[in-house]
Amino acid sequence: MQLNIPTWLTLFRIALIPFFVLAFYLPFQWAPMLCAIIFIIAAATDWFDGFLARLWKQTTRFGAFLDPVADKVMVATALALITEHYHTWWITLPAATMIAREIIISSLREWMAELGKRSSVAVSWIGKVKTTAQMVALVALLWRPCIEFEVSGVILLYAAAVLTFWSMFQYLSAAWDDLREA
Repeated sequence: MQLNIPTWLTLFRIALIPFFVLAFYLPFQWAPMLCAIIFIIAAATDWFDGFLARLWKQTTRFGAFLDPVADKVMVATALALITEHYHTWWITLPAATMIAREIIISSLREWMAELGKRSSVAVSWIGKVKTTAQMVALVALLWRPCIEFEVSGVILLYAAAVLTFWSMFQYLSAAWDDLREA
């Protein structure tokens, strides 16, 4: 296993997860802001590690495996936290949808890789837009500095949920022939 700066950034993102969870539960008025800042740092490393790996031609199989795992764990944790905070169906439903989509698509990618057809389920632009909307929504819903931020966060959460379905159906459509033969 080769450890380079992009891989260290991914490992750093994983190491930040317990800290943003702890910050979420701190009994201080500034805790939501700290939680959001830690999440922003983690989200920034998600973009930055991939950028550096491509720029410096330091992509590795370990990094290609670890990066989406770190992203999914970070996002699923944040979704669980906002679900707990709001404790209502209109937050839980899009959060559960997004977590379910990640499990379905990860399983689909693994299965397609076993068939030697990994490229047919590669990340699309819709997935990237979904991730951006999701990250911004999560920052707003973790921080909650004012009602306008929360409303914007909920709107973006629903936009991300719609894009979640769209990208999931796009992936399933790309793999449909193989799925029918299974």
